[in-house]
Amino acid sequence: MRSRKSHSINSQEVHQWALKWLVESKLLKDHGWLCTATVVWGIVLRAAARMISVYAAVRDLADAPCGQAVFAALAEGLPRTLPVLEKRLNGALTGNLPRRMRRGSREVAIDFHLVPYYGSPNKSRNELYYGKPQRGTKQFHAYASACIVESGLRYTVALTWVRRHESMVKVIERLLAQIDKIGLKIRCLLLDRAFFNVPVAELLQQKQLPFLMPVMFRGRRPKRPTKTGLHWIKRQSAGWYKHVLKNGKKQVPISVCVGYRRHRHRKDRKQVKQKLLFGAWRISGSPTEIRERYRKRFGIETSYRQLRQARIYTCVRDPHLRLLFVAVALILRNLWIWIHEMYLADGGGETKTFRLERLRFKRMLDWLAHAVVALLHDGSIPYVAIET
Repeated sequence: MRSRKSHSINSQEVHQWALKWLVESKLLKDHGWLCTATVVWGIVLRAAARMISVYAAVRDLADAPCGQAVFAALAEGLPRTLPVLEKRLNGALTGNLPRRMRRGSREVAIDFHLVPYYGSPNKSRNELYYGKPQRGTKQFHAYASACIVESGLRYTVALTWVRRHESMVKVIERLLAQIDKIGLKIRCLLLDRAFFNVPVAELLQQKQLPFLMPVMFRGRRPKRPTKTGLHWIKRQSAGWYKHVLKNGKKQVPISVCVGYRRHRHRKDRKQVKQKLLFGAWRISGSPTEIRERYRKRFGIETSYRQLRQARIYTCVRDPHLRLLFVAVALILRNLWIWIHEMYLADGGGETKTFRLERLRFKRMLDWLAHAVVALLHDGSIPYVAIET
């Protein structure tokens, strides 16, 4: 048996691990003698690795089925109902993750990821999420995910599709149900400022989950200075203050931490002192510790950046297929973290040192693309036939 220090991995092993994770999810069945589940997943992996469409992925593969056959296999093989589809996708995300992840409690971040959409909905406008204009559109396909933000364990552990007019409480409940299903204990939830409202705070307090999120100011600033409210707290020095979130007759008590951060302005490079306000519950620490603790939340933004590096380009309107393509990108990212933890890290236990330069995410994607070409191409020179 090879020792851990001399162990090496290659593109074929990475390809086999990716196929294993996807095939074991039982999302697809064989669709004829040519469109087997393994072949279809291989084409999907090449499309994700190259950030191209499924049709472009099969164009130069002599032994692969056509793009229409692959889409037919995907459409007929995927579960019809959304709960079953999300259940199996989440199973593929977390089914092979190490047991160490479930030991103790972890800090988890929850956030939304918006994919701009320029077409018309497939069946109903409820499929789309409408928000502030980005990249020339107000329409999006929205997804919410939960990600562990501790160093070395930044796995995405839950994913769900967000529909129009769907409340944040329902979205968080689905993510928390998935996290509870895999046996992961939450030490603290790190949320974006969009979650700063009464329903979310009330839900998390009912579930006894500590949380930390930036304060969002809503409404007009009072004309006369008052001695209560968030605007009064903002004028205070660094420290902790009590506050009550109100929404009609509902009231939720929380704590507000006032802190500071220094940075240089991006244009004139002058040093700027910025005041930060965080809403928290069952969280303690100095303002500096709270600020540094919340900085971990940006690990989920890294997951979205890497998601965009492995997301299949598509113009299909079916939201189930779009959800699948997003999930495949996150599965590949989880695989990349798993490879580093199991094979490429130095040391052992909680003291592992991760050496990401040994296998970058883009390099792993290149390996997957080459492995699929080696299996589904006969070695002939690609060409384009022109009929006159």
